[in-house]
Amino acid sequence: MKLIKVFTVMMICVLSFNSIYATGGYFRHGYGIKYSAMAGAGSALSLSSIGAATNPAGLASLGNRIDIDFAVFSPSREFTVTGNPSGYPGTFGLMPGTVESESNYFYMPTFGVNYKINETMSAGFVFYGNGGMNTDYPSAIFYDPTSPDAGVNLEQMFAGATYAVKFAEDQAIGITGLFGFQRFAAKGLAAFSMFSSDAMNLTGNKVSTSTGFGVRVGYQGTFAKHFMLGASYQTKMSMSEFEEYKGLFAEEGDFDVPANWVAGVATDYIENFVIAVDVQQILYSGVKSINNPLMPNIMTTPLGTENGAGFGWEDMTIVKLGLMYKGVEGWQFMGGFSYGKQPIPESEVLFNILAPGVIESHLTFGASKTIGTNELTVAFMYALPKEVTGPNPMDPFQQIGLKMSQWQLEVGYSFSY
Repeated sequence: MKLIKVFTVMMICVLSFNSIYATGGYFRHGYGIKYSAMAGAGSALSLSSIGAATNPAGLASLGNRIDIDFAVFSPSREFTVTGNPSGYPGTFGLMPGTVESESNYFYMPTFGVNYKINETMSAGFVFYGNGGMNTDYPSAIFYDPTSPDAGVNLEQMFAGATYAVKFAEDQAIGITGLFGFQRFAAKGLAAFSMFSSDAMNLTGNKVSTSTGFGVRVGYQGTFAKHFMLGASYQTKMSMSEFEEYKGLFAEEGDFDVPANWVAGVATDYIENFVIAVDVQQILYSGVKSINNPLMPNIMTTPLGTENGAGFGWEDMTIVKLGLMYKGVEGWQFMGGFSYGKQPIPESEVLFNILAPGVIESHLTFGASKTIGTNELTVAFMYALPKEVTGPNPMDPFQQIGLKMSQWQLEVGYSFSY
């Protein structure tokens, strides 16, 4: 009964916070503060119950514990238009200059619980936010007379129930059933009405919601005492449509969560050091509203139809390197670096003014202090500035540059029960 109350409070807290602007396209760089401090690496390691968001097999090696993390995330995003609009019929020019997005602070709680059923089996729950394409421009950048500003806001929350089991002394598998909840709103896009299949459900409507389900399966194993392997795969989550924006997103408002996988190795062969390397791939190409290109789609098929224009995002492969030092009694020190070529081609800069997810590199640091049987951890992430520039595909006399940088400060507390 006590655990049910804890889970209920966790769910309410996650739902009460605003959206996140994530960093692997629109995925977070790491789930769980220790993984975050190691640049998201660690699919082969069991560091916290929140790790089930990346590899559910890791819960089989944990005891009874609760992990609570809270992050302050600050993305800086802007776009710059150079060149005057041509004014030719059929073109879609923008006002020259630089515009910065507002709403630069987001607050992200994450929770995880693990319960050890017996020596080989564990069950857990995890709650986390996965992303958001969030922009809040203080001017009508697309010349929308119905709105003084422009932008989009996508909020996502995921709740997962995990079962993990050891089938040999140092081998484990796990499965997490996921429930996803999304909220979306857009404003200032009325200038695209002529390209929409349903202009009444394109922009400026109330917040629209969407739900869906998915599964993540994972494996974790240790070999020769000092070498660990980990891998997991999450299915594409088929989400219900955003009814109030079925004239914007392809397939009448469909915005599924893309499939993704991760595989990694780790070693503690060097005394007091743990080194982890992961490779992650996010399959944006499997979601038409994300992957469909702007051109020629916007000229040949209306927004909201199956082949309606999207953001043109490509699949993203990310390499993550994490390091942990345990040579000081009662302390752990962590650091990491990740790199993944951002998913937006130069030809897709116009629509991605709304979602400039161009970050490629992250530097991370963290420290954890043992307090009795509990732990207090602090982590910091800095995403190096990145800019992508390309021609305005609807007015070739102009160039559009998208720029972003980020930082995140995270505090976490873990305790046994």
